Amino acid sequence: MSDALKHECGIAVIRLLKPLEYYKEKYGTAFYGVNKMYLMMEKQHNRGQDGAGFASIKLDTKPGDRYISRIRSIQQQPIQDIFAQINQRINNEFKAHPEYSNDVALQKKHIPYIGELLLGHVRYGTFGKNSVESVHPFLRQNNWMHRNLIMAGNFNMTNVKELFSNLIELGQHPKEYTDTITIMEKIGHFLDDAVSKIYKNLKKEGYNKREASPLIAERLKVSKILKRAAKNWDGGYAMAGLIGHGDAFVLRDPAGIRPAYYYKDDEVVVIASERPVIQTVFNVKFEDVQELDPGHAIITKKSGKVSIKKILEPLERKSCSFERIYFSRGSDAEIYQERKKLGELLMPQVLDAVNNDTKNTVFSYIPNTAETSFFGMIERAEALLNKKKTAAILSGQRSISAEEVTDILSERTRVEKIAIKDVKLRTFITEDSSRDDLVAHVYDVTYGVIKPNDNLVIIDDSIVRGTTLKKSILKMLDRLNPKKIVVVSSAPQIRYPDCYGIDMANLESLVAFQAALELLKDSDQYHIVEDVYKKCIEQTELDDKYVQNFVKEIYAPFTDEQISDKIAQLLSDESIESEVKIIFQSVDNLHKACPNDLGDWYFTGNYPTVGGNRVVNRAFINFYEGNKERAY
Repeated sequence: MSDALKHECGIAVIRLLKPLEYYKEKYGTAFYGVNKMYLMMEKQHNRGQDGAGFASIKLDTKPGDRYISRIRSIQQQPIQDIFAQINQRINNEFKAHPEYSNDVALQKKHIPYIGELLLGHVRYGTFGKNSVESVHPFLRQNNWMHRNLIMAGNFNMTNVKELFSNLIELGQHPKEYTDTITIMEKIGHFLDDAVSKIYKNLKKEGYNKREASPLIAERLKVSKILKRAAKNWDGGYAMAGLIGHGDAFVLRDPAGIRPAYYYKDDEVVVIASERPVIQTVFNVKFEDVQELDPGHAIITKKSGKVSIKKILEPLERKSCSFERIYFSRGSDAEIYQERKKLGELLMPQVLDAVNNDTKNTVFSYIPNTAETSFFGMIERAEALLNKKKTAAILSGQRSISAEEVTDILSERTRVEKIAIKDVKLRTFITEDSSRDDLVAHVYDVTYGVIKPNDNLVIIDDSIVRGTTLKKSILKMLDRLNPKKIVVVSSAPQIRYPDCYGIDMANLESLVAFQAALELLKDSDQYHIVEDVYKKCIEQTELDDKYVQNFVKEIYAPFTDEQISDKIAQLLSDESIESEVKIIFQSVDNLHKACPNDLGDWYFTGNYPTVGGNRVVNRAFINFYEGNKERAY
């Protein structure tokens, strides 16, 4: 993606089902779980580079022995920083106590981070300060083992205000107004309540407090706690939690907006945000890794028993299509084919844009996530070219010489590496005119491959704000002097903000929205803006389930092509000499390419939860009033 766009988080949970001695004997180290967690977090580095955190729990420790460890970092390489610190601590312990090296029991007792239950998290800071206090996992501490709660998640809630108020009604005094703290305290409240009720029953049965403690852990019903806590949540989430005595859970939202996958055998239970992470780290097959169903939780008890429980009634499945287009690792077998299909489906529009003149057209992509879609586009181009060659040879109208056949067969789709990002370049000057000049040189181009009268087709996975296209890429491509530059987006026009974890909070930053406003001015229909504002204001006091997305009316007067052409106009200033055409994927083709992941609210405005319409209307009100606050 040429525009910088951030994603919320990635999660990883590992539950070792055997004693640590087992892993020492089989794999040569009792730190098997820690090593695997490092790999899982690194393999999800694409999901978060602003911060990382790790926590572990030791099972069956004696009173007075530390059983919870946590470490977080916001260093430039946070994952490496975390595990460098862990490794240093381990080495120091072994150096000071050589007797630990072959005694797993001593390692578990004295060395932090080793444990049977591990939680990892990688984070992008989509808003707010990127301080270490904002990095997951979060810890809710208590002297009662089963009231300790460690949480991390890939999520964003649309109704934080309501959830915060609920905590106050419960008599709590939350320390922060964030969805992370609010969610953890909500679960923590019902955890405390469940523990109290179980203890009360055990007391009636004649058990004292010390005797009751292990029995509370056995009788605790995690699914019931989650059902009570998640009742009013509105958002997209994959929520991971560890309870101090050793229970663990991952809960996925009812619409399946955020992803979660799991794998289980007799040694380990693993949950992660991405399937290929589990496949690679544990060397298992595609079909061995299961997707966690929307509205369900995978729960592992301290005993090692694993169950899948329905926590919330599933909604219509609207898993995030942006995961497929951009965020998830392209090594996933399904995602790889879907991205190729996205490129393939764009080819008819591309051919129209270059008048089917493939002989005088060079095809390329903007590094690096668009590469797979590029492959799909080129495969379709070559298939069409082969059809054309066959028709020419078999035309039957005249005999063709060997030289003519050779000439027909020699035609190839022209593929070149055109744009190369200079990763070393940093736009460190903040003064606008100087900074713009630097931004224009973020990409280098390959000279000498574009001939006079050539078209240049370049594919990107999505165009959000268009800033990099306008200030850098188009200017650089124009230096090659193509007759026409065709920029192709494998995603449709992004028209609406996201409120479930992707950094697209403001309408006015979206180039499609800017284009629609310009078209309203051009067609003398700008009064629609004020009409929409009034309708949004009228809904501010309504219950979310009655709120409609009136922002759709901004786009309604225009075709997709009109908006695309206006976007091309906005991104091409007078310095661009080449003709510029921008082509976007259609929503219908997006659904053909990703048939099981139909979450498309950023393109269509059809939000999967009731809070989405409130957020988009609030974003429009903020735009109209010049308010720079986020809509959620």
